[in-house]
Amino acid sequence: MAAPVWVVDLDDGRAGFGTSSRSGKAERLAHTARVTFQPCDARGRVRSGSPGAGATAELVTDARSDAIRQQVVATYGFRTTITTLLGTIGGTLTGTRIHYGDSGAALTTT
Repeated sequence: MAAPVWVVDLDDGRAGFGTSSRSGKAERLAHTARVTFQPCDARGRVRSGSPGAGATAELVTDARSDAIRQQVVATYGFRTTITTLLGTIGGTLTGTRIHYGDSGAALTTT
């Protein structure tokens, strides 16, 4: 299942992204660490002809999660504020509010 994320480079040579511990991404990672990452649009539609890369993903909720969140904000800036706000409003209206950014994932290419 495709799920768009904002990927950032981590200090240890891996890549990472932030998510919610209650998101579908986190639930899927709890079952398998194997992922494929590939360029896509904001809706998760893969760009035609773009190469995919296999990786393993480790869900993190400790200080590494904070470092990932800080790097995402540093890289993507104000867009992260808008996305978080829209997610909060939408989740409140539908009764499915999920706190974004309380966990993250560290990716290691295989």
